Amino acid sequence: MKDASATTMACGVCVEPGRFRIETRPLPTHAPEGWVLVDIAAIGICGTDYHIFEGKHPYLDYPRVIGHELSGHVASGPDAGRLVVVNPYLSCGACRACLRGKPNCCAAIAVLGVHRDGGMCARIAVPAGNLYPADGLSVHQAAMVEFLAIGAHAVARSGVGPGDLALVTGAGPIGLGTALFARLAGAQVHLMDLSDRRLALARRLCGFDLLHRPGDDILTGELAQGFDVVFDATGSAPAIEAGFPLVAHGGSTVLVSVVKGDIRFSDAEFHKREARIIGSRNAQASDFDRVIAAIRDGLIPTDALLSEVVPLADLPDRFAALVDDRDDIVKILVTP
Repeated sequence: MKDASATTMACGVCVEPGRFRIETRPLPTHAPEGWVLVDIAAIGICGTDYHIFEGKHPYLDYPRVIGHELSGHVASGPDAGRLVVVNPYLSCGACRACLRGKPNCCAAIAVLGVHRDGGMCARIAVPAGNLYPADGLSVHQAAMVEFLAIGAHAVARSGVGPGDLALVTGAGPIGLGTALFARLAGAQVHLMDLSDRRLALARRLCGFDLLHRPGDDILTGELAQGFDVVFDATGSAPAIEAGFPLVAHGGSTVLVSVVKGDIRFSDAEFHKREARIIGSRNAQASDFDRVIAAIRDGLIPTDALLSEVVPLADLPDRFAALVDDRDDIVKILVTP
């Protein structure tokens, strides 16, 4: 619980590309009907935040309070003090996707820390339906649920299962999360990345040893016929296109990342494989629940994934270096 006498709070604001600072803003004391005040405990920094800092995010207006990977405690009411995970995807509830039970791809979605101010601060208001109890988790574990839910959702979308051959291209945090949940689903998981450092982290921290670099001749032996599922977590159109020939007949490509631009593929090759291209966007409540349960059961090595905890006050002096060092980092958490 926060100091009851406090009236202001420190917020982490990306003022413009390359410029991050701490600003003092009023501490929220009331939430709209149906919303809940949450005292933030920990905030994860992810690729989206790095892109915002670098000026590479296509849907963002500056200045912006960043932060969408959030854990916190309910600030008031009957659940006051309860640890929760924040689902940062605010949906309209009225569009066709929402009415069909797919709020993760709402036509009017607003993401905390992107389309509206996020949670790199002491307190925020969140719709009650976007809060999930994190009983049995630490505040640090709870702050890692969102990024892992992205991968869990992609795996659920893919239908990958025991005995399947899966390739995850891109061994950053989202790729690692995807690989972890594909492994839990029973697949034989391979990882591919341009960075030897990222592949080394995947081996050392998560025990993945089927590792490849782009351009390797991997379609040999048991892999000669390709992978049943190729997950792309690179955010690179050329990497996505290079992954299509690696898909087995009857297989699927799952686009976990998003690229701004066109992706090309051979229609003849696509048809002869009866292949599928599946978009995977954000995550649903069921994905959050699955991640929380997996962490609680000790199935996800959250201690290994946590690279460092940084106080918010130190972040203005650290942000640029963290961006530069991202190949050696899985997850940075910030404490307000």
